[in-house]
Amino acid sequence: MSTPGIDYQALFAATPSPYLVLGPDLVIVDVNEAYCRATGWSRRNLLGRYLFDAFPGNPHDPTADGVQNLSISLHRVLRTRESDTMAVQKYDIPVPNRPGTFQERWWSPTNTPVLGLGGQVEMIIHRVEDVTAFILSPAGRAQPGQTLGEREAMEAELYARARELQLVNEQLRQAHARERKVAVTLQEAMLQSPALARHTNIAVRYLPAAKGLNVCGDWYDVMDLPGHGFAVGVGDVVGHGLEAAAVMGMFRSALSAAIRALREPGRAMDVLDLYTRSGEEGLASTAVKAVVDTRRRHITYSSAGHPPPVLTHADGTFELLDQATDPPLGAQPQHVPRPQATLPYTPGDTLVLFTDGLIERRGADIDAGLRRLTDILTGNPRLSPDHLADTLLARLDVAGGGEDDIALLVARL
Repeated sequence: MSTPGIDYQALFAATPSPYLVLGPDLVIVDVNEAYCRATGWSRRNLLGRYLFDAFPGNPHDPTADGVQNLSISLHRVLRTRESDTMAVQKYDIPVPNRPGTFQERWWSPTNTPVLGLGGQVEMIIHRVEDVTAFILSPAGRAQPGQTLGEREAMEAELYARARELQLVNEQLRQAHARERKVAVTLQEAMLQSPALARHTNIAVRYLPAAKGLNVCGDWYDVMDLPGHGFAVGVGDVVGHGLEAAAVMGMFRSALSAAIRALREPGRAMDVLDLYTRSGEEGLASTAVKAVVDTRRRHITYSSAGHPPPVLTHADGTFELLDQATDPPLGAQPQHVPRPQATLPYTPGDTLVLFTDGLIERRGADIDAGLRRLTDILTGNPRLSPDHLADTLLARLDVAGGGEDDIALLVARL
């Protein structure tokens, strides 16, 4: 016996909670009857209007920040593609047919994204609970000298504590957001590679994680070497936030200095491994470094626990640079010299280095992500490095950022 289909339009219209549906431009595209009853505004007067034109701030109460807070929440949902529950807001609404008149209202809002097939936010469901009656009641706002009943006092106390927790959570979120912004700015500043200006055949990308507030220590590097050649590398420092960004800068600089002096990736990785063991910061971080000898046309590389770079040939075949891989930095009980390997290349080949955020997905085998990557590379051997970098991000569904930071380097040899 088949189950009859659910009429979601009728369900939306009949649900007792007030709902508003917004497009990504924050224009009202649908509204249910409960919302109309809660606000006193009709569907005809709301559909097709920009949310903050329909419900502007109360000019008679300049201290109210409901409009600003709701705007921040909605844009956070658009950016993170995650639901956002707000603290209770004082958001007065205009009275229908009485221009310039506002009614004091208190709301408990939740904003939830509806994602399209490509992962983009197609709609936002704005659900509110009108808590004005409680806020303005004796339980919510006791008068001077008034004694509350036991139940009313308990309700007021629980409500007050809930509001305090919501406000603290919002303050923590804002503090983390500020730290994230500082960390991203610091990270991007430290990722500057002057040699890139001389290598128009190299494209780099760095994308901080789209979800959450954590910023990790992913990095890339490009540097010219004396004689005929240059070095490229990527790495991933364990940790989050400003500390990880700072350790990333130290690791990147140490490895760059070592490769410039030694020119051998294995020996340079030895130096970084010993540097890691001198303190606790960055233990178990990963990195891969490759030196491209443009005169002899070969690549020498060494990897410390990092996903293998890929060398793609013009005929659509590829090789993984996985013959010189050891555990992550500082992970072995005793220091052991790091290996290195060499392989030839042909002019026109493409070397791709990346961090695990490009291919790793929660609950999926990382080898499956690596296969997706190599399939894209072998199917597009003649794309320019910039076009290929953007194609990889788009086809691997991380063009807007993923669950982890991503560093990507594409070099046409």
